[in-house]
Amino acid sequence: DEQVNKYMEPKQVTVKFKRLHKDAVIPQYAREGDFCKDIVAVDVEYNADMDCFIYKTGFAVEIPQGYGILIFPRSSNRKTEFVFPNSVGVIDSGYRGEIAVTFKGRDRGNTTQPYQVGDRIAQMVLVPYPKFTFVEVDELSDSERGTGGHGSTGTDEVKPASVESTAVDEIPANNTSKDEIDKKTAKFADVAKA
Repeated sequence: DEQVNKYMEPKQVTVKFKRLHKDAVIPQYAREGDFCKDIVAVDVEYNADMDCFIYKTGFAVEIPQGYGILIFPRSSNRKTEFVFPNSVGVIDSGYRGEIAVTFKGRDRGNTTQPYQVGDRIAQMVLVPYPKFTFVEVDELSDSERGTGGHGSTGTDEVKPASVESTAVDEIPANNTSKDEIDKKTAKFADVAKA
């Protein structure tokens, strides 16, 4: 549908970039189709009082109204013993200061630097947000979840609501026989019913 495709096309948004350090790197996508742009460090300091590393990026941004930037650890961060103290960095459109990224060791007093200056240390994504207001009410509508909070859905294995078996009339290219496929389909259906 042409209208749906038009809606799904990515909108190009311009964010103003101000260089605060000669080595600052404009965040870039590593590959076509990436969700986030990588952030590179130009300086780092260890804050002993807060027990964390603060990485400077050497740049500031001006984000258009109606948008914000979220900063996440890169997937390679799992190779370190460090986390974002605030889980996700939030950059509001009104902020004009230097973008900085903070890492805190899982173990207190860990002063092993997780990244070096010049490394890609984090990733950012620009997101639109709607303005919203609150309306105070006496009652909220019912929902399936209700007031169930943390852990209310349990940890049991999620099972499909229903499974429909589809007949296979052709032998696949990987030489799996029709009988083998039928057995696997039947086994899957049995597991789903359990």
